[in-house]
Amino acid sequence: MDQQSPPALRVGMVGYAFMGAAHSHAWRTAHRFFELPFIPELTAIAGRNRAGVEQAAERMGWKSVETDWRRLIERDDIDLIDICTPGNTHAEIAIAALRAGKHVLCEKPLANSVAEAREMAAVAAEAARNGVFAMCGYSYRRTPALALAKRMVQDGRLGTIRQVRAQYLQDWLTDPNAPLTWRMDKTKSGSGALGDIGAHSIDTAQFVSGLNITGVSALLETFTKERPVGGELVGLGGHGEVTADTPMGPVTVDDAALFTARFDGGAIGIFEATRTALGRKNANRLEVNGTLGSVAFDFEDMNFLQFYDGTDAGDARGFHRIMVTEPVHPYVGNWWPTGHGLGYEHGFTHQVADLVTALGAGTQPTPSFSDALTVQHVLAAVKDSAANNSQWTTIKGQDA
Repeated sequence: MDQQSPPALRVGMVGYAFMGAAHSHAWRTAHRFFELPFIPELTAIAGRNRAGVEQAAERMGWKSVETDWRRLIERDDIDLIDICTPGNTHAEIAIAALRAGKHVLCEKPLANSVAEAREMAAVAAEAARNGVFAMCGYSYRRTPALALAKRMVQDGRLGTIRQVRAQYLQDWLTDPNAPLTWRMDKTKSGSGALGDIGAHSIDTAQFVSGLNITGVSALLETFTKERPVGGELVGLGGHGEVTADTPMGPVTVDDAALFTARFDGGAIGIFEATRTALGRKNANRLEVNGTLGSVAFDFEDMNFLQFYDGTDAGDARGFHRIMVTEPVHPYVGNWWPTGHGLGYEHGFTHQVADLVTALGAGTQPTPSFSDALTVQHVLAAVKDSAANNSQWTTIKGQDA
């Protein structure tokens, strides 16, 4: 007798651009490499532009389309809503979905304000009591090397954490003629480099170290005050010709964010996020120093983790370059033979695998909306500090 296949998890996704493509790939792929309690089904995708969403559905494998996300929530054949839209829409969609009994996966940062994020976390907590769960998509947690770093910290191999330094460096906005998009509009994105990529650094630093940030002193800067309106980015860096007649629009978010931080437990940290570091394409870096050892990671070399073991003999001390492609490493045993590296898209596949596994067990997937709320508090404190001449700002409401 053939073994019965797992039931379907019917997914409805809102949004179909960059993140939509990454999430679609993960929903299609996860059950083919991980043993899951449900098989994800790409049931419906929603977007305002019918022609655009129909093309996306055909390209990415979705069965049907909607032009209003509310229709997804109303459908009886949808179990989970995946939110891949700008931050100003997250709260409304997620809250409506949870109240309708749909599980939710929401892209980061959770919202554009602490108030929105707090409401989302409260609704998610109530839904969880009824077996309906929500998770925020901080996918870099699922990079095997960073998951290994987390395991090393948990196992005590770094000792007591003393310092954390995190950088997220990109260069796609270095050119002042790169066009104005929603990511440079505060009403849609909430912030610039800070929320777009700095949020990842905050989450990753807290995740790996096991510590929460308790206070910050910050500086934000916008180098290019206005950009061409109506152009399109080619990938994340190209642009069309700009002339004297090209209409310009104001940039209302930061290009770069810097801040120092204190963590509970006494550790200190320094953070930098920028989309104007020429030559850096996706340098998501983290270094954690403890009393017994250190780890260092750079996503541009994502299959490797640097580890310094302070307990080594004096003549053997030095950073060891670990190729994180062994079956004993997090997630890797589900993929290729040793030495065959993974890529950016695998973090999203791992995210789906972890989410679906938790749903099957009836347990809260992580990071929860409450976890993501802690990041939102840090983002708000950074903005407050920068607006007050880098004044030291204590994180409030971490227990919300």
